[in-house]
Amino acid sequence: MPSHTPHYGRVSRLLHWGMAALFGVQFITAIAHFAFPDTALEAAVWGAHKPLGALLMLLIVLRLVWAVVDRTRRPASVNLAASLGHLALYALMVAVPLVALLRQYGSGRAFAPFGIPLMPGFEGEIEWMTAVGGIFHGLLGWVLLALIVGHIGMAILHRRMAGEDVLVRMLPRLGTHSDTGGR
Repeated sequence: MPSHTPHYGRVSRLLHWGMAALFGVQFITAIAHFAFPDTALEAAVWGAHKPLGALLMLLIVLRLVWAVVDRTRRPASVNLAASLGHLALYALMVAVPLVALLRQYGSGRAFAPFGIPLMPGFEGEIEWMTAVGGIFHGLLGWVLLALIVGHIGMAILHRRMAGEDVLVRMLPRLGTHSDTGGR
């Protein structure tokens, strides 16, 4: 098998597009919370923010493990800037929910996304944890959104200006039989 292929495999594509959809919903909940506080829209969507964040944290861990396992069968990076951009995306995808979990624990409130107990509650508060989470969760989340928008923009620019259609690397290869099952 070649060390690098021109396309990502099925698992990588599933994780990429599945997480892209979940991040879309996650940012809709955040925008509704901040742009439309105390409205029916916020009430309808904000309750999904924490459980969805926990799910995204689990998926990013799986995605990182898969990226290491599958590293020799992934397309080579376009350039150093693309590598650094992807590294920043991964770092923020880990950091944003981590500081949220830090804040959640420090608050002393129990956390059981989807009914799965992750953190027991306790009396009191650990102020430095809630302060760090309060300062950085939202800030880093908006930076992550900006990088995601930049990521999408660069894929479009590569196609239109550089003549490199990098987007097809993450799309299913229709009409071919070369796509390996698990990869």
